[in-house]
Amino acid sequence: MLMFFSSNYKIIATVSLSIALLVAGCSENKVTQCQRLIQVVNEGTSLIDNNKGKQVTTSLQLSKDLQTVTKSIEELKLTDPKLQEFQNKFVKVFESLSQSIAKASQALNTVKTAEASPSGRIKIQKARTEIDSALTPAAKTTGKQSDILGDQLNKYCSHSE
Repeated sequence: MLMFFSSNYKIIATVSLSIALLVAGCSENKVTQCQRLIQVVNEGTSLIDNNKGKQVTTSLQLSKDLQTVTKSIEELKLTDPKLQEFQNKFVKVFESLSQSIAKASQALNTVKTAEASPSGRIKIQKARTEIDSALTPAAKTTGKQSDILGDQLNKYCSHSE
């Protein structure tokens, strides 16, 4: 059910390479902070990419794993004000994704446990609507937001101070 996340997370993955090539042009402090933030963000986007289309148990675990990534991002001790801004925005992105996936997972569980009866079919239809309402906005807005943030972070980390 998580196949709605078709956003291009490739931008974030290329940031690490860009930073490695531009180390000479950036201060060590900024580069180190960029690398730490990018590493944790990449972990979160990899979780999403690796779990697309998985079932309830995996979806629920993905939501929990994204909560862990969110906490890891929150705990980064970044001193660069601009990186702190990126940090806060990525926290919001991963919180939103985690919550949306958790809602969809709960609804998917309802589908799996519904009885083959008229009331069961009503439950299934309601759950499908809940899944769509949880994942579609997340894919459209949060996925795009993540891509934009990744691009901005790449640009920021690639420029020397």
